[in-house]
Amino acid sequence: MSAANSTGLVVAARDVSMVYRSNHARPYLAVRGVTLEIAAGEMLGVVGESGSGKSTLAFALAGLAGRGGEAMPRICGGQLEVHGTRLRHVGRRARDRLTLQVGFLRQDAAERLSPLLTVAENVAEPIYQRDRRFSVREASDAVATVIDAVRLPLSLMNRLPYQLSSGQRQRVALARAIVLEPTLLVADEPTRGVDASVRDGVLDTLRDLHRDRGLTAIVVSSDLAVLSRITPRLAVMQNGILIGLGDLDTLTTAPENKYLKGLARSRAALGNAETEKFHG
Repeated sequence: MSAANSTGLVVAARDVSMVYRSNHARPYLAVRGVTLEIAAGEMLGVVGESGSGKSTLAFALAGLAGRGGEAMPRICGGQLEVHGTRLRHVGRRARDRLTLQVGFLRQDAAERLSPLLTVAENVAEPIYQRDRRFSVREASDAVATVIDAVRLPLSLMNRLPYQLSSGQRQRVALARAIVLEPTLLVADEPTRGVDASVRDGVLDTLRDLHRDRGLTAIVVSSDLAVLSRITPRLAVMQNGILIGLGDLDTLTTAPENKYLKGLARSRAALGNAETEKFHG
């Protein structure tokens, strides 16, 4: 089961604001005063349109805010705790310890797979980045376990990424994100670039990992259909602000905000589509 702090929370955000700073442009405030809590074993969907700040928040939740130069966002207000580690002004050692517990599936994770490495080598890479002397046999066992967990046949382990479908590459990227056995998984647009015909399979894999491994999971998407398939609890973001937090039924019942009204219409359309599919 997921590790948590003394309050039972894996994530505790208190009035968190995040900024992008550059030597060539004015600072841009991407997240503004977000407050939310995520308990151990919970799955939260984060939905919002492009530019809403949801992916910026995902970077912070994965422990990456302020890491990697000026292109990365920084926490500039409030406090964010993940597994009890305070991430504003966090030191390198504390961050490194935290990232062992957090798996991060980036938007472009499938595209980041090395074309020169096999599936098994791509998945094993995070292990050897942590410890170059790690047992080859133990690493092979760990890779086989996660390849099986993401519903890929072990016969694909010696193939190169270009030999796989988009859905298979995404599952390889997911296996890579969980090979260190994190207790928190942050997935940013997990169906990006995946063929519509196999999208549901990727989502079902995420849901099964959450259930079978007791993972705490945060799934970010601009598509309500993606999130409604795997979790009823949503955080809704607009212009960097958290405008709604709760279950889908509550958020889409008589909403006043324009974006929430749009989500309500999207949900109604999804319901009609499912009804037609059932009767068809």
